[in-house]
Amino acid sequence: MIPISDRLHHRSKPIINYWLIGINIAIFLWELQLELSGQLGYFVHTWGLIPAEITAAITNTILGNPAAGIVVLWRSLSLILGLFIHASFSQILGNLLFLWVFGKTVENFLGHKRYLGLYLAAGILTGVMQIIAEPNLMVPLIGANGAIAGILGAYVMKLPHAKIYTVLPLLLIYIPLELPATFYLFWWFVQQIFSGIGSLNIPPVGANSPSLAYWMQIVGLLMGAAYIKLKRLENRG
Repeated sequence: MIPISDRLHHRSKPIINYWLIGINIAIFLWELQLELSGQLGYFVHTWGLIPAEITAAITNTILGNPAAGIVVLWRSLSLILGLFIHASFSQILGNLLFLWVFGKTVENFLGHKRYLGLYLAAGILTGVMQIIAEPNLMVPLIGANGAIAGILGAYVMKLPHAKIYTVLPLLLIYIPLELPATFYLFWWFVQQIFSGIGSLNIPPVGANSPSLAYWMQIVGLLMGAAYIKLKRLENRG
């Protein structure tokens, strides 16, 4: 299933959505260049979210090492920077396709600033929950999956009955369909299974695997839905 558009009218141009898509594409092209030069592993392990490093820095800070506090602040940047790094062609294509279809509508009814805030907050919260769930994980967590899950959750909460123009590819035949937005809550997790297709050559630094990262995206979905719910209550008040 390939979502194409919701065909809804937008009052303003989704400028933030365009910028987010552009930044993700630009950084991925940079990753391809780094892969050719053999520097991609260093880049990903420097800027990707590694729960074990943040956990160790926090522990050392609590034990009385003030210098470790600087490390906490520095490594915390990966909660944001890691959102713009992707590990495979399928991961970035899937993420940006969902961002293109659902993000522009969410930005339209939230506004530019709130939309950017939701995107970053959903991604950061997903990362924080990953650190709590797997504090000793040494594999860098990268990708905008949690942020885009938040956008999807907000969309479905706001427009659960919206129809998404969809294309179903069957070999060389493409069948046009219209599916409810709620279907893509399910399909989001299905297409994540194939996110490893076209993986870049990123050397691992540990034997652990990000086993819970797949499920942590539920945090982003719930945050997006909760954000719309709170906005409704605020408007009623």
